[in-house]
Amino acid sequence: MNFRNKPLDQTDRFHLKAASGWLGLGDLDSAENELIQISPAMQEHPAVLLAKCEVYHAAQKWETLLSVTEALIQQMPRLDFVWVHRSFALHELRRTQEAFDALLPAAEKFPSRWLIRYNLACYCSQLGRREASLLWLRQAFELGGKDEIKTLALEDSDFAPLRNELKEL
Repeated sequence: MNFRNKPLDQTDRFHLKAASGWLGLGDLDSAENELIQISPAMQEHPAVLLAKCEVYHAAQKWETLLSVTEALIQQMPRLDFVWVHRSFALHELRRTQEAFDALLPAAEKFPSRWLIRYNLACYCSQLGRREASLLWLRQAFELGGKDEIKTLALEDSDFAPLRNELKEL
C-alpha cells in the first residue's frame, strides 16, 4: 500500500503517541502493546514502522527489528539510520558478513554519515579484516571528529581485536 499523504486516524495516532510515551518511560512491553493496537491496515505506515524500529531496537528484538527495517528501507530508502539499524540487527544476530554487505551500499548513498563508516569498521574488525577496519574508521574520523569517535571506538567491544592499533591512531 502506498502511504504517501495517507494520515493515521485519531485512534491510531493516539496509540502511536502512547507507544512513544511508554518508550520514553522505558516500558517496552507497554510500548509494543500500543503499537499492536494500531489498525491492521496501518501497521506498515512509515510512522508506525519508525516507532516499531525504536521499540524493537530498545527491546533488543533483533529478528523483529530486521523485518521492520527491511520494510522501512523499501518505503524510505533515504533514511540513513534505518540502514544502520538493519545492519546492527544482522550483526547482533551473528550475521556480521550480511551486516557488512547490507550496509556497504549506504556508504556511497550517504557519503557524509560517519556512523555508517564506523559500523562498517566494526564489522570488518569482527570479520578479521584489520586494514579495512582501520580504513573505514579513518573515514569516520574525517567525517565525525577524530577525538570523539576514537573514544567511542576504544570503548566498543567490536574493536577489541584492534585495541592496540586504535591507541596509535
